[in-house]
Amino acid sequence: MPTADFVTVDVFTSERFAGNPLAVVPDARGLTDRRMQAIAAEFGYAESTFVLPPERADNTARVRIFTPTMEIPFAGHPNVGTAFVLGRQAELFGRPVGDRLRFEEIAGLVEIELLREENTVVGATIRAPQPLTVGDEVALELIAGCASIKTGNIRTSGHKPVVVSVGLPFAVAELESLDALAAARPNIKAFHEAAARHARPDGDFSLFLYVRGAETPWRIRARMFAPLDNVMEDPATGSASAALSAFLVTRAPDADTNVHVTIEQGVEMGRRSVIELDVVKAGGVAGDVRITGHCVSVMRGSLEL
Repeated sequence: MPTADFVTVDVFTSERFAGNPLAVVPDARGLTDRRMQAIAAEFGYAESTFVLPPERADNTARVRIFTPTMEIPFAGHPNVGTAFVLGRQAELFGRPVGDRLRFEEIAGLVEIELLREENTVVGATIRAPQPLTVGDEVALELIAGCASIKTGNIRTSGHKPVVVSVGLPFAVAELESLDALAAARPNIKAFHEAAARHARPDGDFSLFLYVRGAETPWRIRARMFAPLDNVMEDPATGSASAALSAFLVTRAPDADTNVHVTIEQGVEMGRRSVIELDVVKAGGVAGDVRITGHCVSVMRGSLEL
């Protein structure tokens, strides 16, 4: 019976059984689209990745990212976790793995630098594949309905709820307090309404709620809900964190600045994650966003195909 090896890792954490779990198939040659989707559904994680030889020889690999229900163009924790797994291999498709990797993905080319401690790979830093785009504003009533909170819990002094993206769109909204953030619960009926009004190209709608620190505004606590994609809540969402960070830094008063942002997520789920971001703003535009996270290995085995 044919098999395919897999590895699972916890991403955006240095503690096993915390962070965001990810399944990686380091050699997905021979797997059909349908089989990849079935494997992702079997794992049931927010995302699973499948590694293929690159289309261009100067790139490291082609990486495909699947949620339990669909393939997506880009996501943060799958790239960090996949780089961690491949970086711990001696070679990939007959070539040595260096400290700098380039992944071909639907959203574009993702550049990655491995993190090492005492010559051991412990994580990775990735660069968002697309510049920030800002889409439609989202009605307060719709956000409140999706999160099962009151409209008064949504802070609008900084910005109104809006759709932002650096490769994958998310609706982002700031809440008044950590208590309001903790009280949020996804309402699937409201998410269907939101998807009808603000659908992504794949028909999904994802909501990223956050609270900024009173004394340290670049330290943020967040939660992400995507129930229409069978992800009731995600412990760590690098793509949403990158989009939010780029959006907030763009709105900051300095035309030229480098900002370090720390986003803590998954606390309410018991899977605390820490996402570190560095945003470079030049000429009023936040054009370079890097996402950094640590990882730990959890399981490895073989899929019977």
